[in-house]
Amino acid sequence: MDFKAILQEHSAMLGRIVSSYEADPALQQEVMQDVSLALWQALPKFKGSGSLKGYVAKVAQNRCITHVSKAVRQPRKSALDENLVAEGDSPEELVQREQTRAQLLVAVRALPLTLRQVTTLALEGFSHKEIGEALGISENNAMVRFSRAKALLKTSLQGQVDG
Repeated sequence: MDFKAILQEHSAMLGRIVSSYEADPALQQEVMQDVSLALWQALPKFKGSGSLKGYVAKVAQNRCITHVSKAVRQPRKSALDENLVAEGDSPEELVQREQTRAQLLVAVRALPLTLRQVTTLALEGFSHKEIGEALGISENNAMVRFSRAKALLKTSLQGQVDG
């Protein structure tokens, strides 16, 4: 397997997974390096018993969880660094999209870890079955967790709009 090609193919997904666990852009870079190293070490163990994308996401999730568990006692302060711009969008559309994205990211980061895991993978387009495989849980459990996460996100985002 060509590590560089795999890393390049999945870099956007990895970046989104990392940013869902870490708000500080400088720390995001560190976590991305940790994820890359973990992926490089884990790829020889990939047996092809699932999708490569799912395996890559699982490695990233596990590394991010390790990061969060180590950093949980340390207070963090940082602004979100969101630089995604689509061509042809008006400034108002860009601002609205960035505000919505920032609100969603804050709400996802506030979820309990088990719900954050399934949500991050679901936002990457994984099916409940793929989420279950990546996290070592049943498809039904993945579905239940995501349903709970959606309810919490809806409440949280509604509170942000009302507040």
